[in-house]
Amino acid sequence: MATPSRSGVFGVAPDRRVEQFTESISFDRRLHAQDVAGSIAHSQMLAKVGILTADEQQQIQRTLEEIGREIAEGRFEMRVDLEDIHMHIEKSLIDRLGDVGRKLHTGRSRNDQVATDFRLWVRDAIDQIDARLRDLQSAFVQRCAQDADVILPAYTHLRRAQPVLAPHYWLAYCEKFARDRERLQDGRRRVNTCTLGTAAVAGTTLPVDRQDVAARLGFERLAANSLDASSDRDFALETCFALTLIAEHLSTWAEEWILWSTDEFGFLELPLEFCTGSSIMPQKINPDVLELIRGRTGRVVGHLMSLLVLVKGLPLAYNRDLQEDKPAVFDAVDTVQSCLEMAIPVVRESRLNRDNIAAGLERGYLDATTLMEFLIGRRVPQRTAHHLVGELVRRAMQQRVPLAQLPLDEMRAVYSGFDDSVYEVLGVRKAVEAFVSDGSTAPVKVADQVAAWRVRLNMDHETPQNNTR
Repeated sequence: MATPSRSGVFGVAPDRRVEQFTESISFDRRLHAQDVAGSIAHSQMLAKVGILTADEQQQIQRTLEEIGREIAEGRFEMRVDLEDIHMHIEKSLIDRLGDVGRKLHTGRSRNDQVATDFRLWVRDAIDQIDARLRDLQSAFVQRCAQDADVILPAYTHLRRAQPVLAPHYWLAYCEKFARDRERLQDGRRRVNTCTLGTAAVAGTTLPVDRQDVAARLGFERLAANSLDASSDRDFALETCFALTLIAEHLSTWAEEWILWSTDEFGFLELPLEFCTGSSIMPQKINPDVLELIRGRTGRVVGHLMSLLVLVKGLPLAYNRDLQEDKPAVFDAVDTVQSCLEMAIPVVRESRLNRDNIAAGLERGYLDATTLMEFLIGRRVPQRTAHHLVGELVRRAMQQRVPLAQLPLDEMRAVYSGFDDSVYEVLGVRKAVEAFVSDGSTAPVKVADQVAAWRVRLNMDHETPQNNTR
């Protein structure tokens, strides 16, 4: 018997090479649960509008559920000649139910079926990635209590700039991942559009109830145009773009912690369980997990580029090119998911080297900007204050001392208005305590932000973890 995808118009069997070239079962088998769910909802709608009898619908639903269990348990044979997961499931349904099974595809095409299944899969993937991002944010927030009094140098141009509290660093990543979550949720609204019932390209003359199917599958809205519905892959590109930014943010974090864990920085000890060794140098403790997170960002970026090129110039409506959208999205999701699953325990279990950080904290004149703003508070114009403090830093560098150790006479030689009160803002800890602006590293502002994040992430019932090892 011919496969469901080949009508009587074909007088010959397909060339075996064509079967091998066009198959997608090797990757779209991942849509099996969504295909079963979509087909059940479609059959329920067909029964509601009178195209199927109640008994036929029940036979179809029971058999689809049975097929779904067999696939999930690895007891279902996959064949290249059946092309894709949709044909596998339909062919098995027909083999088991005969003409009753042949009725399932009434009022739909593989075009709207594939788009619906893919949207369901992407919707689930977004929810899973969002949950992992939330866990990663929680891991950073959990660090804030134990690291509350640690001051770190903040960098611009990879040069020491100003002092910040360690929790201020941790919350910076929470903000980045919050934007990632917002992008995912915003995109999810457009993913959550039902294409089923738009059929191949123009709709159907049969009295299908698309709203009924959408409600059964949890879609928020219907695709309004059948031409657009079968050709639209914006949701896949948009999701991959959001995944790319997540990967970029993870890469930034990974690079920073790779640097911080070097002997040259000495800020951070990574958990040994997430490091590897060298095949020849026995002393090596390599940050391979972080390096792979950084490296795999390239894969996700590449998938986004692939999708952008894939849809470039495609005429309306469906074209077989769109079969190639799934490997890119599947791997982008898998890659980001695995990177997040590694990042969460690394964040939780790494330890700051407090002694090393404190020993070098006064290097780099991190309090220079605070001193400049002290002068501005004394009515010195900003550009003048900037120049004066630069002169003081030059003198301190020549004497190899921090600003706080410059004698008052030396300071007055640069600016006669200095008095003993200047020492109230000098030194890294005093500089941190001098901040007042919203969003700054001021201790009270950071504490407020930590509390707000705990509420935002529903962490009030959680006990902050003590990661001291």
